Amino acid sequence: MKKLLLTGFEPFLEFPINPTADIVNELNGVKINDYEITSEVLTVDFNQSGTEMIEKMKQHRPDAVIALGLAGGRHCITPERVAINCNDGPKDNRGYEPKGERIFTEGPDAYFSTLPIYAMIQSMKEAGLPAKISNTAGTYLCNNVMYHALHYYRVNNLDGKAGFIHVPASHALALEKSLPSWSQEDLVKAIRIAITCLNE
Repeated sequence: MKKLLLTGFEPFLEFPINPTADIVNELNGVKINDYEITSEVLTVDFNQSGTEMIEKMKQHRPDAVIALGLAGGRHCITPERVAINCNDGPKDNRGYEPKGERIFTEGPDAYFSTLPIYAMIQSMKEAGLPAKISNTAGTYLCNNVMYHALHYYRVNNLDGKAGFIHVPASHALALEKSLPSWSQEDLVKAIRIAITCLNE
C-alpha cells in the first residue's frame, strides 16, 4: 500500500482554532483507495515549518504529500496551483516577520503542484462541495511548506506527488470569528475526495 503524508497546522495569527489540525488527526491511519494516511500537525514558524515538512518526508517516505492550511474568509476548498520561492507576510507564532526572503537561495522561482488538482475540484463539485483552483498560495507558511515538499522531491529525484489545499473556516472557528464556514464533517469529506483522486 502507498503512503500519504497529510499535514495541517496549529492555530495562528487571529485564529484560535485551526480546522486542518482536526482534519488530519481524524484521518490519521485511515486507508483510502491505495493510500494509507500518516498525519502530522506542523508549527507556524518560518524557521521550522519547512524543516519539519522535510523531516516528516524523510521519516515516512511518502508516495504523496497533501498539506492543508486554513484560508479564513474563503468560502470553498481551493487546491493551490503554484508555490513561489518567497517568505513574506505577518509575524509567525514565534514573532518572526520576513520581508521577501527566498526560501532556498538556489531554488527555482516557483514549483507547480503535482497533485491532480483539476480532478480534485471536479470530484468535489460532483459531490456538492464548492471547490476551485487557487493560483496563489500566498507567501506565508502555507506557501512555505508547499515549496519545501516540492523542492525535496525535485532535488532528490524522487517520484512523488505533492501540493497544498486551502480549506475554509470550520463552524467552530466561525463561532469565534465572523467568517464563511463549513461543517467539520464536510471539510473531512472534501479531503477524503481529494485523496481518492491521487491515482489520476
